[in-house]
Amino acid sequence: MPVNAELNAEIRILNLFNLDTSLEGIKAHKSADPESLAAVARLYKKGLVTHEDGGYLTDLGRHCAEHVQTALRILSAGE
Repeated sequence: MPVNAELNAEIRILNLFNLDTSLEGIKAHKSADPESLAAVARLYKKGLVTHEDGGYLTDLGRHCAEHVQTALRILSAGE
């Protein structure tokens, strides 16, 4: 599966979540760039976050964010 601009934006958003706590979410403000706003909305439609403008990770979203963040740590090792 190729990583297109939309998928890349979703990965960037999932990487913003602090996985050390489930009490911390994110909020995409209306002043955010259009790509980020659209990415958060897509994550909501996919059932990964609780609100169209961010919120908290769902159980599926947390699972996905854990994998994304782990993959990014592995790929960034040795830089």
